[in-house]
Amino acid sequence: MSDKPTVLFVCVHNAGRSQMAAGYLQAMAGDRVEVVSAGSEPKDQINPVAIQAMAEEGIDIAGNQPKVLTTEAVRGSDVVITMGCGDACPIFPGKRYEDWELADPAGQGIDAVRPIRDDIKARITALLAEIAPAAA
Repeated sequence: MSDKPTVLFVCVHNAGRSQMAAGYLQAMAGDRVEVVSAGSEPKDQINPVAIQAMAEEGIDIAGNQPKVLTTEAVRGSDVVITMGCGDACPIFPGKRYEDWELADPAGQGIDAVRPIRDDIKARITALLAEIAPAAA
């Protein structure tokens, strides 16, 4: 890994889970980590309930746009975290891969999305401690 690790979050639609994860990592890591997210079949907009759930945490993801997953995005990343995209994600040797089992927030109300958001936050906190610990 370089001085500044790149983390790619991938879910099918790049509209909920991966956007929330990217929002948290960006907010918590600042400029210590490069954050990218993409989807194997991106939607045309971010899930409004995911936007609302993150806004409750003081993180604005409303301006983000779902992006299509490219081979280049995977190749350029140090850590690739998938969320229910299965075999749609290309695998390259030498990368760190994690698959996070998370419920899909699509079509869910805010009360169902909050626990998903909180689960993502806990995972991001642990990931950040591993890949870019705060300077002592």
